[in-house]
Amino acid sequence: MSVHATLGNGFQEVIYQRALKIEFEDRRIKFVREMNMPIFYKEKMIGERRVDFFVEDKIMLELKAIIQLENVHLAQAKNYLEAYNMQVGLLINFGSTSLQFKRLENQKYRDSNNPLNP
Repeated sequence: MSVHATLGNGFQEVIYQRALKIEFEDRRIKFVREMNMPIFYKEKMIGERRVDFFVEDKIMLELKAIIQLENVHLAQAKNYLEAYNMQVGLLINFGSTSLQFKRLENQKYRDSNNPLNP
């Protein structure tokens, strides 16, 4: 929220990525920016996708800088959660006049540390 309140809307996505990186560093939040993640199909790697941020080794963060979030953006973020087997993701749009965000949960998440969740 601080990034959007300071910069407003109208910048390219990369500007918000850089500002958010500074906020994470200032607040000592552990993150990885633009991490390449392999995508598998039937246990074979078929490509890679670069995630905007991984936060605290738990949350996938996908940024947008568009006028309005559409269903296709939500579907894309949900697909990334499933492809990376991440439990929680955030889709944040800095492009609208009011900050837009959606919390996403992967219904297909499998915790490899939990034998009750194969």
